[in-house]
Amino acid sequence: MTPNRLSDSEPDPRPLLAHIRSPQDLKRLSIEQLPDLAAEIREAICRQVSLSGGHLAPNLGVVELTIALHYVFDFATDRLLFDVGHQCYPHKLLTGRQDLLPKLRQAGGMAGFPEPRESPYDLFSVGHAGTAISTAVGMARADQLLGRVDRRVVSLVGDASIVNGVAMEGLNNAGTLKRQFLVVLNDNGMSIAKPQGGMAQFFDRIRVSPTYERFRRHALDILKRLPYGDVMEEAYHRGGEMMKAALLTGHMFEQFGFVCVGPVDGHDLPSLIDLLNEARDYDRPLLLHVKTIKGKGFDFSEGDATKFHSPKPFRVEGCRVEIKGSGRAFTTAFADAMIDIMDRDPKVFAVTAAMPDGTGVSKLLGKFPERSLDTGICESHAMDMCAGMAKSGIKPFFAVYSTFAQRALDQVFQEISLQGLPVRVCMDRAGFVGEDGAVHHGFMDIAMFRVFPNAVLMAAADEPNLKLALEFMRSHDAGPTFLRYPRENVPAKPVQQNPKPYELGKAALVRPAASRSCKLAVLAYGTQVYPAIEAVDRLGDSARDIAVYDARFAKPVDAELIAQLISARTWLLTIEDHLVTGGFGASVLEACNQRGLPTDRIVRLGMPERWFAADTRANQLAQAGLDPKGIERRLRDVIDLIDAESCEPAPVIHVTTST
Repeated sequence: MTPNRLSDSEPDPRPLLAHIRSPQDLKRLSIEQLPDLAAEIREAICRQVSLSGGHLAPNLGVVELTIALHYVFDFATDRLLFDVGHQCYPHKLLTGRQDLLPKLRQAGGMAGFPEPRESPYDLFSVGHAGTAISTAVGMARADQLLGRVDRRVVSLVGDASIVNGVAMEGLNNAGTLKRQFLVVLNDNGMSIAKPQGGMAQFFDRIRVSPTYERFRRHALDILKRLPYGDVMEEAYHRGGEMMKAALLTGHMFEQFGFVCVGPVDGHDLPSLIDLLNEARDYDRPLLLHVKTIKGKGFDFSEGDATKFHSPKPFRVEGCRVEIKGSGRAFTTAFADAMIDIMDRDPKVFAVTAAMPDGTGVSKLLGKFPERSLDTGICESHAMDMCAGMAKSGIKPFFAVYSTFAQRALDQVFQEISLQGLPVRVCMDRAGFVGEDGAVHHGFMDIAMFRVFPNAVLMAAADEPNLKLALEFMRSHDAGPTFLRYPRENVPAKPVQQNPKPYELGKAALVRPAASRSCKLAVLAYGTQVYPAIEAVDRLGDSARDIAVYDARFAKPVDAELIAQLISARTWLLTIEDHLVTGGFGASVLEACNQRGLPTDRIVRLGMPERWFAADTRANQLAQAGLDPKGIERRLRDVIDLIDAESCEPAPVIHVTTST
C-alpha cells in the first residue's frame, strides 16, 4: 500500500496521463512506464472522488487491468462490455474523457457508469449486474453474421456479479461459440460488501498468492512432481504465459465450455499484458481469472473497501480520513425502525441483495445475525426465498433499491402475488437518485407492482410515517406490501408531529384549506408532500381554497375521499416522484373510472417520459417540475382553470310549458 496523499498543498503531477487522449497514445508508452501511469490514474480518481464523491474502491482495483486491456486490444474496433459499470473510471480516462473528470457525476461531466452518449468506447449504459456476458454474446454472434471476424469481444465481470442468474445464463450460451470470446473475471473478494454464498467460498479456496512470481514458482514445483516432470517443465518454459497459468489448476467454469486461466495477479502489468496478448486471438471462449485488491493504492481504501466503495466527499488528514456528513437519511431511519420491529416481533426477518450498507441492513446483520441475511447480487433468488419464508410463517422484509426490485418482477408474480403471500418489499432510492443517473432512477415501481391483485403500495413522507408504514406492513398478511422512500435525508420537521396509524387505502389531511370551500385538493404521494406544502404557501391569499393530502397509498387509493372531492366539484392535482405513466395519478384516474366519476378536473404531475442524466437529486426534481417552484407553476395553471370555469356563463335552460 502507498501512503495517503491528496493534500491540497501537494502538486498533482501527471506527466503521462495528461498526454493520453486515446488508447493509441497509451500504446506509445513502454511497459516500464505503465506502473507510473497506473499511479497517476489512481491519484486523479482519488483526488476527484474526494471532492465530488463517487465510486472509489472499485475503480482503484482495476487500474492495471484496464491499462492492460487497452494496451493489448483496440476497442475502437474490438468490443469491451462492462458488467457492473461502476468500475469504468480508468477506462474513461484512457479514452479521451479527462476533461470531464472535474465534473464527475454532475451535469455536463463524466457519468459514473458507462455512457454511449459520452464516447463510442462505451457500448451500453449499464448499472445493473450480470448483463455483460449476454450482451457480449449477442455482439459476438452479430459480428459473425456480418462477417466482422476482425472484432474481438471482451467482458469485464466482477466476482460477485458472475453468480447473478443472467450471468450464468450468458456463460451457458457463450460456451457454444466457435470464435474468440474473452471473459475477464475480476476477483477482488468483494462485492459492494463482502460477497455471499458458495461461489464466494469457492473463489476463496482457489485464490493464489497476490504476486505473480510466487504463482509461477508454485506452478513449477507442481510440474516437477508430475510424471515426466522434466518434459512438462520444458513445455512450461517454451509455452506462453497463458498455458503456464492453465497448467496450474482446473476451474469450475470449464463446465460451461470455457478454457479457464488463472487466477493470476491483476496488478502485475507485464504478466497481464503477456496473458492478454495470447488470449486476444484464442479462437475459443476463454475465461481469465484475475485476482485484484479492491481500493488498491491508498491505506484507507484498501483497509475499508466497503466504506470507500462509493463515499461522499472526504478529506485526508494524515492517517485519518473524514467523510462529509449529510444528515439523517431515510436509509438510517429505516434501519432504526426495523431494529424496533425486530425487537418486538421474533418472526420478522430482514433480507438484502448485496446492498447491506445502501439499504441499512448492515445494522440488522450486526444486531440480528440469525434473522437477517445478505444473499449477494441475486434479487430474483432473494424474492423467491422471501416467498418460501412467508409460506412457512416468517415475516420477511426485503430491503432493495427500487431500480433493482424490477429484476425480481416475475418472482413477485409467480411465487408471491399468485400465492397471496405477505412478503414485505422496502424500496430505497425510489424516484430520482441524483448522481448515479438514469441507470439507477426508481421511476417505475408503482407501475410494475400495482398490477398484482391484493398488492398494497405505500410511500413514506417522513420518518414518523416510515415507522407507521413498516408497522402496517408487519401486521398485514393479506398479500404483498411495497413501501417506497427516496435517497434523501428525512425532513428535520415532520409534516405532522403525531400522524395517525396507517389505515388501508386512507389518505391523511396535512394542510387544510383556510376557507370553508376547498376548490383545489393536492394529493401528494410520499416525500412530495413537502414541496407541495411549500408551493401552496408561496401562493399567499390564492392558497385559501387549497388543501394538501398525504396520499400514503397508491394501491388502494383513497377512493372515498376522491369521490367526495369530485362530487363537490373540487379540482385535484396529483404529485409523485415517479413516472406519470402508470403511477399514482394514473391510479386516481382509474379509481374514478371504476366509480363512473368525471376526470376532467384531475391534473397529474410526475416524472416525464425521458431519461434524466447524472445531476443532484434537487436539480433533477427541478427539471421535472417537482420542486416547490415547479409545483407552484402547476398550481397557478390549475387556479387559472378554476377561475376560467367560474367565469363561464351559466347554461341557458329553455323550459317549454304546455297550454
